[in-house]
Amino acid sequence: MSEAFIVGAVRTPVGRRKGTLSGVHPADLGAHVLRALLERTGADPEAVDDVYFGCVSQLGAQTGNIARTAWLSAGLPQHVPGTTIDRQCGSSQQAVHFAAQAVGSGAADLVVAGGVEVMSLVPIASPMFVGEQAGMGSPYAGDGWRERFGNQEVSQFRGAELIAENWGVSRTDMERFALTSHQRALAAQAGGVFDDEITPAFGLAADEGPRADTTLEKMAGLKTLTEGGRLTAAVSSQISDGAAALLIASGEAVRRHGLTPLARVHTMTVLGSDPIQMLTGPISATEKLLKKAGLSIGEIDLVEINEAFASVVLAWQKETGAAPERVNAFGGAIALGHPLGATGARLMTTLVHQLRRTGGHYGLQTMCEGGGMANAIVLERL
Repeated sequence: MSEAFIVGAVRTPVGRRKGTLSGVHPADLGAHVLRALLERTGADPEAVDDVYFGCVSQLGAQTGNIARTAWLSAGLPQHVPGTTIDRQCGSSQQAVHFAAQAVGSGAADLVVAGGVEVMSLVPIASPMFVGEQAGMGSPYAGDGWRERFGNQEVSQFRGAELIAENWGVSRTDMERFALTSHQRALAAQAGGVFDDEITPAFGLAADEGPRADTTLEKMAGLKTLTEGGRLTAAVSSQISDGAAALLIASGEAVRRHGLTPLARVHTMTVLGSDPIQMLTGPISATEKLLKKAGLSIGEIDLVEINEAFASVVLAWQKETGAAPERVNAFGGAIALGHPLGATGARLMTTLVHQLRRTGGHYGLQTMCEGGGMANAIVLERL
């Protein structure tokens, strides 16, 4: 296998639900980061072999293979193809995995990987709900599914509640974690930490999610999502709009096009987990990844794990023993937002840039995913 290098990584600011980016067509938002990526790297768009984009809620403006429509909307060469990936919340991290695999296998030399989601326009789970309302059925109504899992509720909210119960994560634990996420994100913004990774878009120059006015007292006053539960909106990821893109290159492409590697894809893995508890996958994926990479969690300088819910990250920390100060050191989705299909690429863009800024050597990224799955990757700073 050949090596795969990340030679560019850029993201839009993450817009709040019904915020600045809510009126932007998803293809135009994706096109914006594609143009910025190519401008920043100086790569020749004619030389790109393929475009992989994550997008979860593929309905309306986000259908029609948005990887392709975003590329064409950017005015880029029409001979370059594209494909859209749905691995739920990990869709754009999977796009990077597929790009690295294509480059590593020799099937491609230069691949764009990213994602986009405008949740203000296409709400979460819209394809399922709209399909059910139109009489197209439910994904959990087949005979085989019911024989195996019955008629029990299948949702990420239930999964997050089960994790909180099974790992002994209290509401107070989660609220403290959520407050830290906002504080870290605000400190990062104030210190200009995100400046190099963000391309201002459609009048927005900074992430809209972090809340300077949030407090533990305010969080404690919120109603739980379910009666008798522990989760509230405050300890959950934000509904958001955004896009991100990375350029993955072979060593030969780096030399031929005069590109500058930012990081090397060291090790990747993906696995499935219990689809009812759903969000525990990062625990096993991290164990599998580190074993495969020949590394310990103590050798990882920075971790980006998606804050789908505070319970997911806190349970992961309990199992892995990761140092809290190295985990989501600049805030996570609770503060910065979670534009589903874009989040994997957003996290990786942050990881690449912050490894370089801090001088860290190894970075780890992992994400829980609907259906009970998880991607995990180790990057090595160059």
